[in-house]
Amino acid sequence: MNVIAISGSLRKESLNTVLLRALQLLAPSDMQIEIVEIGNLPLYSQDTETAFPKEVRALKEKIEAADGIIMATPEYNRSIPGVLKNAIDWISRPYGENSFAGKPTLIAGVSLGKIGTAVAQSHLRQIMLHLNADVIGQPELYLGPAQEIFDADGNINNESTKELLVKALGILFDRAS
Repeated sequence: MNVIAISGSLRKESLNTVLLRALQLLAPSDMQIEIVEIGNLPLYSQDTETAFPKEVRALKEKIEAADGIIMATPEYNRSIPGVLKNAIDWISRPYGENSFAGKPTLIAGVSLGKIGTAVAQSHLRQIMLHLNADVIGQPELYLGPAQEIFDADGNINNESTKELLVKALGILFDRAS
C-alpha cells in the first residue's frame, strides 16, 4: 500500500514533519508512507492550469497513484498554512480533475499546546470533504504538547500516543484496502 504524506509546514524542524516521520516508522510492513515536498510549488493561478508546472504534475500523479493520504498541519492564525492550501488548490484542479476525490485521508497535527491544531484541522476537514476525499473522522489526532510526545531525536516516547497513531494507521489501511 502506497500512502502520500503532506506536511503543512516548511520549517526545517517542523513538528508536523517529525510526526509524519514517526508515522513512517509505525506503519505496518505492507504500508509505505512517502513524505512529499510542497514548498517547491508555484502559487496557484487558474491562468496556468492549461500548462501545469512539472512540480505540480508530478505531485498530482503521486496523489492519483496513492492508496491513501496523510496530512499533518500546524495551525497558523486559526487556520491551515498558505503553503498547504496552495498545494490543495493545485492538486484539486483543473475543474473536473480533482486528484483527492475518493482518497482515504487521515488528518493530524501536533503543536506545543494541547489542542493547538484543532481549528486548523477543522478547516482542513471542511476543505477535504468539499473535495470529496474520504476523510477519516475518528480518531481525531490533535496531538500535544509535543515535548511530552517526542524525544530529542523525534521518536515517540508516549505509549498512549503511539497506540493512537497505530490505530489511526490501521483505519487508513482498512479504508484504502
